[in-house]
Parts: sequence; C-alpha cells; structure tokens
Amino acid sequence: MAPSEKPLVYLMLGAAGSGRREVIADLIEGGLAETDRAAVLLATNEAADPADAALPRVGRWEWRDGAIAGTLPADATHVFFVTDGSANPVDQVEAFKAWLEAQGGELARVLCVVNTQLAEKHPALLAWFEACVHFADVVLLNRREGVGNKWLTGFLGHFEKQFYPCVFELVKHGRVKNPALVLEPQARRMSHVFDEEPNWIFTNSEGEEIDEQEETGDDDEEIEAKPEEDPYLERRNGGRRVKQLPDIKKFLGTEAAGRETGG
Repeated sequence: MAPSEKPLVYLMLGAAGSGRREVIADLIEGGLAETDRAAVLLATNEAADPADAALPRVGRWEWRDGAIAGTLPADATHVFFVTDGSANPVDQVEAFKAWLEAQGGELARVLCVVNTQLAEKHPALLAWFEACVHFADVVLLNRREGVGNKWLTGFLGHFEKQFYPCVFELVKHGRVKNPALVLEPQARRMSHVFDEEPNWIFTNSEGEEIDEQEETGDDDEEIEAKPEEDPYLERRNGGRRVKQLPDIKKFLGTEAAGRETGG
C-alpha cells in the first residue's frame, strides 16, 4: 500500500454471540486477494475465542473518556473494526466516525451481523437491531438454526416496507454466498452520518422545512440552512438521545454479556 493510500475499514455491528468473527474469517478468505493485508480490531472486553485462530493480526481497542482509543494496524490494507457487542451501537458509531477521521482511514462499508435466534426470542430487541440496520450497508442474517421461516420473512418485510437501501444476505455455517460482493466499498445505508458532504435542511421563518428550490413568495423571508442530523444521534436539551435503545446486556445474559462467542 502506497503511503498516500488509506486503509479500507469495515465497521462490524452486531450483538455479542452473533458470529461476527467467523464471518470476518470467511470474508477475508473468500473476498480479499492474496496481496491484501487484513487486520482485525476487537474491543478489549471481548474475551479470546477459538474463532480468533482464523483471523490475521488481531488487535484491540478500548473506551477511554468517552472516545475510542486504538490504532489502525500499520501497513494493513483492510481492517475489520468489531464493535463491543454488549454496548450501545449508536454511541460506538458516533465515536467511530471521529476516531476513523483522526486515524486517517477510509470507511469501506458498515456490516451488521444479526443473531436471528436472539432477535426472534426477544421481540423487544427490534429497536436495537433497527438502529444497527439504519447504519448498515449490508445486513448478514446469522444463527438461523431453529428460526421459523415465518418470523424471518416478517423480519425482512419490516425493513422492506420502509424501503431500506441496504443489502440483506443469509449466512450459512458462518459463510456468505459472495464475500467479494459484501466487501465491495459501495454505500447502501440509510444513514448519511458517514457522507463526505452532509445533507442540508432548509427551513423558513416559521421553522417549517422547505425544499431548497421552493418559492416562498417573500423575497425578504430568511431561509435557514443547517446540516441534517442523524435521527439516532439527535439529543434532547439534557443530553439524552431522542431515540432510546434497549440495554442489550439484559437480553444476552451474564455469560454472553461482555463476551463475543464467535462474534
């Protein structure tokens, strides 16, 4: 990799126990060239796992004063940044964006691995998964053993009805159908938080949102323009987020919380 080239970084969202690490191993094996140099960054509270044996250059990152502390591996061309699977994904997305800019990496894609067994068992977690899908370019449905087809169809239909642009793919035994297609650095996400140029919101003097080209009928009316704020990052005056997510630790259980079994 030339000094001027930025490493491609893949943000891996998902709950602990989703199988993210085995999926990463498959993506590296089937989606990267022999000349590519891959590396993986895990949260410090994620315990070592047998799946790590198939991963190259495993490093760690940690939370420090509300920010991500860690370094992109030297000379890596592709880096898989695995979020803390027992923590709020929105907080991590927000911190990851600032960290990636400071590190000089380039976001390739946001991948979300869904533990469908967990999602089917706990309907209250739909809001948590909705947040992950909102930021994701590709959603990989894993851990499908014993999951009903009716539930899976309903889960996919929930997002199809809202016209989510991301790609949904099934994972079988930790493998995806086309790793190279999953890794293709093409944005397919609902969120614009990682866009180089933000979307702008235009409002009239009464605070009503208008189209940029809309005629107001009053040449002296002031039009305010401000960058669009991602609905998941929006906060109330007291600092609390407008969109609240369930605490996934309560659903993972004491054994899974803080541990990523093959994830």
